[in-house]
Amino acid sequence: MTKPRVLISDKMDPNAAAIFRERGCEVDEITGETAEQLIARIGEYDGLAIRSSTKVTKAVLDAATNLKVVGRAGIGVDNVDIPAASAKGVVVMNTPFGNSITTAEHAIALIFALARQIPEANARTQAGAWPKNDFMGVEVTGKTLGLIGAGNIGSIVAARALGLKMKVAAYDPFLTAERAVELGVEKVELDDLLARADFISLHTPLTEQTRNILSRENLAKTKPGVRIVNCARGGLIDEAALKEGLESGHIAGAALDVFAEEPAKDSPLFGAPNFICTPHLGASTTEAQVNVALQVAEQMADYLVTGGVTNALNMPSLSAEEAPKLKPYMALAEKLGSLVGQLAHGNLARISIEREGAAAQLSGKPITAAVLAGLMRQYSDTVNMVNAPFLAKERGLDVREVRHDREGVYQTLLRVTVGTEQGERSVAGTLFGKDQPRLVEIFGIGIEADLAGHMLYIVNDDAPGFIGRIGTLLGEAGINIGTFHLGRREAGGEAILLLSVDQPLPQPVVDAACRLEGVRTVKALSFQ
Repeated sequence: MTKPRVLISDKMDPNAAAIFRERGCEVDEITGETAEQLIARIGEYDGLAIRSSTKVTKAVLDAATNLKVVGRAGIGVDNVDIPAASAKGVVVMNTPFGNSITTAEHAIALIFALARQIPEANARTQAGAWPKNDFMGVEVTGKTLGLIGAGNIGSIVAARALGLKMKVAAYDPFLTAERAVELGVEKVELDDLLARADFISLHTPLTEQTRNILSRENLAKTKPGVRIVNCARGGLIDEAALKEGLESGHIAGAALDVFAEEPAKDSPLFGAPNFICTPHLGASTTEAQVNVALQVAEQMADYLVTGGVTNALNMPSLSAEEAPKLKPYMALAEKLGSLVGQLAHGNLARISIEREGAAAQLSGKPITAAVLAGLMRQYSDTVNMVNAPFLAKERGLDVREVRHDREGVYQTLLRVTVGTEQGERSVAGTLFGKDQPRLVEIFGIGIEADLAGHMLYIVNDDAPGFIGRIGTLLGEAGINIGTFHLGRREAGGEAILLLSVDQPLPQPVVDAACRLEGVRTVKALSFQ
């Protein structure tokens, strides 16, 4: 078996390459190349490990004919075109935890620097002055720290601030009341935080919802004398309004590690009173750089070798331990999605994926992605679990997941139902022997069959002689039948025939089957 090939295109700790090799990957470390050089080279690789220098653009992705995963050693992925990667079926991972402590500590350092005006006092002292009476700082003890974002990094900042005997109020739409109690913080709305906080620290990603969350209007709502720290992402603060607040004295100080445009060489904030800045140093410690390099190597190697997915931004997570357990379910899910996609007529408006029995205890997102991969394959040959949900969304497909706790006939069951112009169409399957996908129902008719290779699906009137007629037709065409499966609603009513054959079915044979007495529907099927 050929080993996956990985390119490390930015400088990383050398142990990252060692981890790739230990886990069964070939790896090349080629850094500092131009975009054109990367485009010329990337087609050879299954994985691309980067930091912030490499730009993974659509042009790079178009040239990446074998690429399966991009791993960013760090949290920010502004240098990766995630929509283009998703459309290409490439997993994009980051390492959101490797530099969490480092970034949190930097935020705390900037809080102290603002409280005691350390940078300016240092500069003037080294310039020969002794400005002891010019710098009257404030204590952080007893002050209220307002956290905008209480996720991984924000929660670490909260713990450090509580250790400094600060009060912590947090605004985060995803923060539950239970989690707030666990962290020891007060969950508040944004306006309440702005009115009460002595210090504000931002720890949220940059999204359309968070862009300029500290807008001119919101900055005007802050408590007079507030001090603001941003070690998260540029673009969270209206920088022009922040400068005005500093100049007016309403804002007592601001410390930014990130800017709306970087490198920030001519920011309007430069020279503003009581303003401190650092050049995006939040993750810049030796420990953090080692951690993120090792983590990205472990995550990428797990995906390329075992199928485990960790910290992916465009695909459900699937640990290396979960992957073997979920693999047969995902195989079943993909086959059911493919079957219903090939059989349903017209534009599909909605799809429902139901899990019952043992399947209900598993993670639903990977199973849903597998169903969609099978379903969407009728529209594109390059569909996989990464891009299938995006393709489904582009087509306006309403996707629903349903989990049942009830006990059914089967120990485990997956049911896929699609809404069509003719009404709902449903197929269901189970696992035999814990790992063998098996169809058990088509459109309400019970039928047991393996879904593999080339198959012929026929709906016919349940009447004597039909099996002989279809057997004769295929025999005369030189087509060998592998398996033969039958199901019917009732004696003499609608029946289904599903048989496997050893070769693709020529269209003239399908047309001839349509002309057989009692035939209602004929469809040639193919399963990868």
